[in-house]
Amino acid sequence: MTKPEIIEHRANQSAPPVFLDQPAGLTPSAAPTLKLLSYNIQAGIGTRHFRDYVLNGWKHVLPFPERMHNLDHIAQLLGQFDLIALQEADGGSLRSHFLNQIEYLALKSGLPFWASRINRDLGHWGQHALGLLARCAPLNVERYALPGRIPGRGVLLADFNWHGQPLRVQASHLSLSQRARGLQLDRVISRCNEHSGINFVMADFNCTPSNRDLQRLCAEADLKLPPIPPNTYPSWQPKRAIDHILVSARVEIESVAALTYGVSDHTPLAMAVRLPPLEHKSPLYGF
Repeated sequence: MTKPEIIEHRANQSAPPVFLDQPAGLTPSAAPTLKLLSYNIQAGIGTRHFRDYVLNGWKHVLPFPERMHNLDHIAQLLGQFDLIALQEADGGSLRSHFLNQIEYLALKSGLPFWASRINRDLGHWGQHALGLLARCAPLNVERYALPGRIPGRGVLLADFNWHGQPLRVQASHLSLSQRARGLQLDRVISRCNEHSGINFVMADFNCTPSNRDLQRLCAEADLKLPPIPPNTYPSWQPKRAIDHILVSARVEIESVAALTYGVSDHTPLAMAVRLPPLEHKSPLYGF
């Protein structure tokens, strides 16, 4: 695999997405099942108890040797999936030894395409980022900001032609505030509804399935959750389902699980889905 071109981009810039070169002959899995993963990686910190938030708080701003081991452990998991949304990655600051963690995870896991969005740019002290990794080349990538009292929330959006299916993915990390989250989901709903193909929304929603705005997202964007969304937080004793993968209603959910594998205060959320049969050819994507 050739070394990718490094292009620095920020949330307020329209720089082109960064992708790894695709190895010759690589195509998405021919299997009809698509393996999805949404994972808040906590910048590779590896929290194991609530007390770690206090005792290891310095790890959010300073480097430590175990972080790279944690990232390598995460990469072993990512390589088993086709489409991955990451939250709380670091885009290259002091705490990560100025390493773009999303690019690193793409290289280590063998995922040939990746893109990132810096949500909060704290200079040397933090580059809080979203990431998307995929086995299929996207047709386009967009980054857009979400409303909120504290700036720094946003969405990383990518459109794909996945085995002939027009597919839109939105990756995000939403606010804790109910009011802000409702306004943010208004934007997500709008971007779902402008797309006539399949929609996926993969995010740390910071709310449980019963939340009225999450239910409104399903109703107004024709999306669905699994029948029993698994608990994902905290990772050492999951009691709350706050990380979710929502898919278009016509997509079949074959399985879903919160994995014990991983290093973060969130568990990785895995889902296997089957896309619906193609009903007709779409001139938009040229097939």
